[in-house]
Amino acid sequence: MHKSKQPSLAQLRAFAAVAEHLHFRDAAAAIGMSQPALSGAVSALEDALGVQLLERTTRRVLLSPAGERLAVRTRAVLDAVAELLEEAEAAQAPFTGVLRLGVIPTVAPYLLPTVLRLVHERYPRLDLQVHEEQTSSLLDGLAAGRLDLLLLAVPLGVPGVTELPLFEEDFVLVVPEGHELGGRTGIRREALAELKLLLLDEGHCLRDQALDVCREAGRTDAPVTTTAAGLATLVQLVAGGLGVTLLPGTAVAIETGRGDRLRTGSFAAPAPSRRIALAMRAGAARQGEFEELAAALREAVRPLPVRVLDADG
Repeated sequence: MHKSKQPSLAQLRAFAAVAEHLHFRDAAAAIGMSQPALSGAVSALEDALGVQLLERTTRRVLLSPAGERLAVRTRAVLDAVAELLEEAEAAQAPFTGVLRLGVIPTVAPYLLPTVLRLVHERYPRLDLQVHEEQTSSLLDGLAAGRLDLLLLAVPLGVPGVTELPLFEEDFVLVVPEGHELGGRTGIRREALAELKLLLLDEGHCLRDQALDVCREAGRTDAPVTTTAAGLATLVQLVAGGLGVTLLPGTAVAIETGRGDRLRTGSFAAPAPSRRIALAMRAGAARQGEFEELAAALREAVRPLPVRVLDADG
């Protein structure tokens, strides 16, 4: 085979048409080519491959033995090219194919119902795959291409990651029944300096945020030794009288609804709060799609106890 000459798609299409119709005029009409151009394309393909494909007689066209074999290959190549073009067309269509969404554990149970409903109703052709992991693992997955988009607390301050702000939510103080701060509003942050505060395990960003709030309240020690892997456990510990905790606003109804031995209290403005955003790789190919999803999510979370942010935060 002449390595310097590559067959063109046009040549392959011409040969496939001749192999199908075994007639130059019919083949030319079938693919919208002139007969001389078709004949020239097949001759050029024979030259490129170094193989005689056709036996030309005055009355009809026959495939040579090599032509018989290569006609099958040619059809397979053209089918594969058609599939490639279909795949590219599908990739252009927004909100189709797989979207691998990473979510932190202190957001997943409270926001996923809203996210899943939105995707189901508005983007039915999107194959959403959800991965619940802590922030550091999510960021590793985003950088490695294992995940496409993250839903988590920000700011991350990570180069190469673009944040699409969604909302802010206040922290609520959760205390056992009979606690003096139960049912109170306008609680000053300084009160946290005196309380036995229960926190999530290391690695949860909510733990770091709670520690920040404690530092702002003038507390310098790590609050307590008891920690939990999830908010549901934290709330059970509070109900059992082991201390108090901070819950993000979106978690309060679900977590305090599990038992009747809990009360909540709200902080004076500005209350300690956290910001939730979508995060993507900077310059992601699907950036426009992700920005549209963020806009749709901002509308979808309006019924929740949050302050919706605009695209600029």
